[in-house]
Amino acid sequence: MSETDQTTAWRAAGDWHHAYFTGIVLAAVARLGTPVAAELVYRVFCTQREARFLPGLAKLGLDGLPHAVAAAQYHYLSNDVGGVAVQYMPESDRKAWVRYVPPRWIWAGTALCGIPSEITVAMLRGWHAQNGLMLGNPCLGFVCTKMTTDGDASLEGYYIEEDRPLEPDERLRFARDEDGPDFDPSAVPVLASASWPLERLARARRNYAMEYVRTVLPVALGLLGEDAGARFLHLVGRLVGMQHHRGAAEALGLPAGGSAEGFAAFLAAMARGQGSEVAVSTDRDGSIRVVQQGPRIVDGTGTLRTAAIGAWSGLWEGALASHDPRMALEIEVGDTSVAWTVSRRR
Repeated sequence: MSETDQTTAWRAAGDWHHAYFTGIVLAAVARLGTPVAAELVYRVFCTQREARFLPGLAKLGLDGLPHAVAAAQYHYLSNDVGGVAVQYMPESDRKAWVRYVPPRWIWAGTALCGIPSEITVAMLRGWHAQNGLMLGNPCLGFVCTKMTTDGDASLEGYYIEEDRPLEPDERLRFARDEDGPDFDPSAVPVLASASWPLERLARARRNYAMEYVRTVLPVALGLLGEDAGARFLHLVGRLVGMQHHRGAAEALGLPAGGSAEGFAAFLAAMARGQGSEVAVSTDRDGSIRVVQQGPRIVDGTGTLRTAAIGAWSGLWEGALASHDPRMALEIEVGDTSVAWTVSRRR
């Protein structure tokens, strides 16, 4: 695979999983209710914060900064690498702003219209409100001043270190009448990624999107129960796969319908885009077998691995329904791989 093809595959895999995560949250709101969806989002962002915040501070060289500045710079730098439109505005060592401006990456396109503000609050509760505790600083909290889901021009707020320890309900506060300072590009920290070649940046953005799915699969299975959670995630996957297959296939330069060989090529290209090794073969009956190592999307799911793969497979079943609904896709889950068998038209 050439560098251009690899970059395209990384981008396609990132967009694919980005759409899946957004679809999961939208479907949770519509099918399970806003309280359940908010709890799901809260747990997802708690899980990511616990795994990534302190190691990320060290990796980015921010762990020696004042805590309000360090937390705000972390969100600016880590999201910027992922392709999120975000701004950072320092005010003092004890107060620093972040602003997530449209188009909001996480709720791409018109998805923003289906996200209630309770989901934004859950996200802030799971991440921003608890950064102070993780830093061992009970005086550090987050004040939200704007929410895009309410029709404001951004999701905006600031980290502030108070003169006293904050009560639990004070770690996230709202001051909707406050306005953040103007964004000054010359005042922001610069990450090495600013000079990364396009292919490395595409891989980083793929990783950013896939991390959301890697997190939400076990979280949803734990929250909803293994059986109900797998059914829900599988259905969402089918819907997203049907909607996004044609665009992904065309981006990869592959046919969006027609043959089993064409769909197997799509599976293989998307698997390589995820960073997996792939083997493709033809069985005696003419069906096409695609063996994907890993897959990386279920790394860390432990005993939920089989359920997570079964749920995630809905994406590829939906893609096949778009490619040719009269074909069949069988899945065989191994200890370190997944085998997909695409049957020819009956």
